[in-house]
Amino acid sequence: MSSFWRDRPVMVTGGTGLLGGWLIRRLVEAGADVVGLIRDWVPQSILLRSGLMDRVKAVRGDITDYRLVERTLGEYEIDTVFHLAAQTIVGVANRNPISTFETNIGGSWTLLEACRRSPKVRQIVLASSDKAYGDHGDATYDERTPLAGRHPYDVSKSCADLIAQAYAKTYGLPVVVTRCGNLYGGGDLNWNRIVPGTIRSVLRGQRPVIRSDGQHVRDYFYVEDGVTAYLLAAERLAADPRVRGEAFNFSNDSPVTVLDLTRRILSAMGSGAEPLIRNEANGEIRYQCLNSKKARRELAWRPRFTLEEGLHASIEWYRNFLAGGAETDRATPRNPEVDLRILSGSLSSL
Repeated sequence: MSSFWRDRPVMVTGGTGLLGGWLIRRLVEAGADVVGLIRDWVPQSILLRSGLMDRVKAVRGDITDYRLVERTLGEYEIDTVFHLAAQTIVGVANRNPISTFETNIGGSWTLLEACRRSPKVRQIVLASSDKAYGDHGDATYDERTPLAGRHPYDVSKSCADLIAQAYAKTYGLPVVVTRCGNLYGGGDLNWNRIVPGTIRSVLRGQRPVIRSDGQHVRDYFYVEDGVTAYLLAAERLAADPRVRGEAFNFSNDSPVTVLDLTRRILSAMGSGAEPLIRNEANGEIRYQCLNSKKARRELAWRPRFTLEEGLHASIEWYRNFLAGGAETDRATPRNPEVDLRILSGSLSSL
């Protein structure tokens, strides 16, 4: 990794989540001075289970607590912020929209306003989502596609995305927005998601459950590729002020149906189980496909992991986790020179 992160004060919100744990690990490895804003104590998360917490300055509290966020930014002289804290489960958002709106929307404006009043903050990367686009039929989404969420989770991401753009445009706040496909990988403990849920079912000799009819289409995006995307976005923001206020899609640009993904996992695990299709999903977008050409062109970014490689790494992680073993090392891609090209040297070499 480049020397950009060495000794840099960085705050990560949502550190006990899937992406947060992997991102903090990469930042710690790069020598960053990491502060984690943590609401819930999750012993099985990567952050706690791997021992990373011993190398992170932990601040306990809620992202909607303005005074806490402003104090943290000021007292730790934070330079770069990764805002990942969110309620991320669509079904939970449909059942409990208020808590989702408070965290995803209120938490975002709280964080951005605190950053606006903290002169040391120079880079902010805010996590939006492909769900922020809403439903556009079978169209592929690029960054010019309108943000048109209609269901609670989608609306929360559309709002947070637009608020970030407003702070960049109105106040010149140094923020970029990331819109990723469906992140997956070892460390995701939300078992009602299709990847961890299917893997756990197979390992326990049960039939995997598909809540929908299995024909919903999604981009599935491996978490380590997501980490690289976030780091690269922050580095480019530091080097080029013109990136301020921009949004970037990140995905493999290879959408598959939920049923196809489930069958790929079953095949990779050598299982002959037949998925149980419940067809109970409501308020979920039918077709989502991202176009990541902008990130590939302007950030010189591209994914390192194919879907098969990401699923293999995830299966091994959960196999070890559910057997009670220590955390496994992260996967090694088949083309590691790409990772070295992206994350070594200065941005000017990209």
